[in-house]
Amino acid sequence: MIPAVVSDAYAAARHRAAFIDRSGRGRMVVSGKDRASYLQGLLTNDIAALKAGEGCYAAYLTPQGRMLADLLVYELGDVILLTLNGDVKDTVLARLDQFIFAEDVQLGDVTGSFAQVAVVGPRSAAAVASAIDGVSPDVLSALGEHGNLRALFGGQPAIVARVTDTGEPGFDVFLDRSQVEAFTSRLGGAGVAALDFVTADAIRIEAGVPLFHRDMDEDTIPLEAGIESRAISLTKGCYVGQEVIIRVLHRGHGRVARKLVGLTLDGDQAPPSGAVVRSGDREIGHVTSSTLSPALGRPIALAYVHRDFVEPGTAVVVDGASALVTKLPFV
Repeated sequence: MIPAVVSDAYAAARHRAAFIDRSGRGRMVVSGKDRASYLQGLLTNDIAALKAGEGCYAAYLTPQGRMLADLLVYELGDVILLTLNGDVKDTVLARLDQFIFAEDVQLGDVTGSFAQVAVVGPRSAAAVASAIDGVSPDVLSALGEHGNLRALFGGQPAIVARVTDTGEPGFDVFLDRSQVEAFTSRLGGAGVAALDFVTADAIRIEAGVPLFHRDMDEDTIPLEAGIESRAISLTKGCYVGQEVIIRVLHRGHGRVARKLVGLTLDGDQAPPSGAVVRSGDREIGHVTSSTLSPALGRPIALAYVHRDFVEPGTAVVVDGASALVTKLPFV
């Protein structure tokens, strides 16, 4: 049984502003003068091109082109901040450490010391500006995707970064863990609603944003998940796993055995994760995420299906319910 979306929280996130604590994500800092060139050889996007206040989305791959993690990368000017799924943070940190040789690079795990609160919605810039000291809504609104800046909260350092992986665009605010309650209280006092995890997940699914260890894992090639246009630079130098990616893109014309697609289903029940997707008697894939979409008023899902069935409008069946392959995002 898929939990129900909270309608008031959904309306706030879609039409005003809402906040959710994302401190469960992992956070690490990479410092030293060689930090950008070091990450350039490991991650899929062009880290060396980032200027202070800029960022990007990237993946970290095995030599076989399989994903170890997807990450948000922020160049702060003196350090690079990485955020990623919390349950792979330790593995990624240990693996990154193995590749430091003579470089001037230091790694630090700041997951325990810094919290991460997302504020999303069309009024999110004004909401963050009302809670953070010395930053105007206009300055925040002018930030590009993954743009970031330093700020203050209660006289202590804070970082604000533009995010879209939440489904509804907004900002992640990074601040000392001891200040989370004061920060969310200030947001609440400004009329910003609290967003529960179920509703936040529905917004993510409506936007077609894949989540690591739900819609992607260590067996996933980025092209299967459809993140290549955002996460992979085709103009940078070598990185781990590049040979596989280039071979698929150039020799295979980007064709992979399966692709992550959207499904719009009949009925009023969202299928569970792992539900089998069929075409006739043939098993062609499985569901990874699903929800009852408040925007569409019907069940939707993200699912991997065989490459012969990825065209929008393709009819399939999931747990006995008729469904159509649907272009992402849903909303």
